[in-house]
Amino acid sequence: MLDWLVIGGGIHGTHAALVLTVRAGVATDRLRILDPQPTLLARWNQCTGNVQMPFLRSPLVHHLGLGAFDLFEFSRTPEGKPFAAFAPPYDRPGYALFQAHCQHLLAQHRLTELHLQGAALGLRRLGERGWQVETPDGSLEARRIILALGLSDRPAYPDWARLCRAAGAPVRHVFDRDVHTAQLPLWRHAVVFGGGISAAQLALALAARQPGTVTLLMPHPVRIHQFDSDPGWLGPKYMRAFEAETSLERRRQMIREARHRGSMPKDVYHDLRRAAEHGELCLREANVTGATPQGDGRLLLSLMTGDTLETDNLLLATGFEPQRPGGPWLDEAIAAYGLPVAPCGYPVVSKALRWARGLYVMGPLAELELGPTARNIAGARKAADRLAHIVERGQANRPVVGGLPMVGTVGQR
Repeated sequence: MLDWLVIGGGIHGTHAALVLTVRAGVATDRLRILDPQPTLLARWNQCTGNVQMPFLRSPLVHHLGLGAFDLFEFSRTPEGKPFAAFAPPYDRPGYALFQAHCQHLLAQHRLTELHLQGAALGLRRLGERGWQVETPDGSLEARRIILALGLSDRPAYPDWARLCRAAGAPVRHVFDRDVHTAQLPLWRHAVVFGGGISAAQLALALAARQPGTVTLLMPHPVRIHQFDSDPGWLGPKYMRAFEAETSLERRRQMIREARHRGSMPKDVYHDLRRAAEHGELCLREANVTGATPQGDGRLLLSLMTGDTLETDNLLLATGFEPQRPGGPWLDEAIAAYGLPVAPCGYPVVSKALRWARGLYVMGPLAELELGPTARNIAGARKAADRLAHIVERGQANRPVVGGLPMVGTVGQR
């Protein structure tokens, strides 16, 4: 039986494994990361690579390393110097630098050796001993489980796009598993549909490949925000009121209001305007009501403005579905063990991110405790820090005082 099993090998799960093994001293033979992808961070690499971002949106201190300035220190090493690049404001790291640092950490701390390729299919409590996780290749047992589940498997399709795709139209999402934007064949007219930073960065990248053949079709006016939520949510400025709020419904509302969905930083918008002024791409604001196949892979988009737009390369960049990650197997565990959830369906956990004895969460599943930054890199760092404190204080199976009240007896033993 393992001491720790992390379910999810993305940014959150990988960072948690690093913190627990290197900082908190968990033996590497007592911890594993369960993820269905062939390598750790595979979905992160695909999604971010498909957007073709030149720089991250997050600042210098948000990365997978242990210390706040590990990424900066890496940029000064022989291994990191070839990729050293930072963009104002907040010294946002270049994408190539961030990726090189991730690979450096995986190799330095041999994290890939902790990876078990497989998907979680079921979760069963083993009394006081821990939990059993069912996978396609059998079961795994661990005293403590960390659910580090993300939303990358649920690209958000607008209603019109879902209907068109069901009818066989060539409608693709930039976050679909089988889409690789760097390998797209030549097109006559590409359309990127979306209003946020991912849509903007993808449109700019495609326009750099084939200038004058790309339209960024935005369903709403440009929303300028440096980050996807105000930096005040990283500390007590806003979190003090959030933590004092006892209503789970109000907490969910605070999270919704804090998130700047479909937004982009000012510098990305300036790049869009500059590209449009030079004829490299076209900017249009209009929602879509439907898409009609025209043959040879072409689509005729019907716009809410009353006109149409033809494309032979339509890519949606409309983010991810807001539903709780996990799917049916987690639904079954919630029902079987009375795991407390809020009206929105998300876990009610303690300050230690404990959902039940030996069961912990991070990422989106932790946002009712960590707030709107829970699913970001900053949220991964905050969650892993709390999990490390459990080990360091020897509290992995003791009741944790604080956080929202747990429902019934779950998590109180």
